[in-house]
Amino acid sequence: MKRTAFFISDGTGLTAEALGNSLLAQFEKIDFERVTMPYIDDLDKANDLVTRINHAEQTDGAKPLVFDTIVNNDIREAIGKANGFMVDIFGTFLHPLETELSVSSSYTVGRSHAISNESNYERRIKAVNFALDNDDGARIRHYSEADLILVGASRSGKTPTCLYLALQYGVKAANYPITEEDLQDQQLPEALKPHKEKIFGLTIEPERLATIRNERRPNSRYASIKQCMLEVEEIELMYRRERIPYMNTTAYSVEEISTRIMVSTGLKRNR
Repeated sequence: MKRTAFFISDGTGLTAEALGNSLLAQFEKIDFERVTMPYIDDLDKANDLVTRINHAEQTDGAKPLVFDTIVNNDIREAIGKANGFMVDIFGTFLHPLETELSVSSSYTVGRSHAISNESNYERRIKAVNFALDNDDGARIRHYSEADLILVGASRSGKTPTCLYLALQYGVKAANYPITEEDLQDQQLPEALKPHKEKIFGLTIEPERLATIRNERRPNSRYASIKQCMLEVEEIELMYRRERIPYMNTTAYSVEEISTRIMVSTGLKRNR
């Protein structure tokens, strides 16, 4: 079963996407074709969008789902004339909030993604640069500045997690790949020993790791299931011996991995 879902906004569309996708995730048996339409900020764009929604309704044989965070009432009313099932996110929540707070909304486009706190924005950018500069053990001399050091086998999800932690939470996260050489004496690598309290480990199911590595180096020893099983087993043994907290990333998205790390380590979002 296929349904089209539109995420519409007069801003970036990120809020409509986030809330809409959270709701659609509860309906696993339906195949959703997702269409994001940002910056619908005048009536001409709104009318063009109505045509597109109506076309999707004819093609699918069912009303498209329309998640919108449109602030402008005229544009919202124009889109409301489309043959779609409308989920008016701002309209649903703003009025009750205005009543409770006894204050009218500013009805300003893009407020949730504006750079309202410049120091917070700069901190996140610095954290992203830190993650890039300290990827794969490239610059271990900067580990004293890190909030967190992720360790794990190559291709276990360290780099995307570090970047997400930096961009979303402003966390300075470095990462260090545990190699076969590091595992020979079953001790924490020397470069990591002075920073043990900052270390968090990632692990992954060997079968999944082999699949990921085969995309990078097909039919290599590095990507063989035997090698992946050996590395994962030895790395998890080292985590337990060194009492390093760790999690299995196999079934989780980078967003879920990052959130669980924040909770487990007690790190706070840098606002």
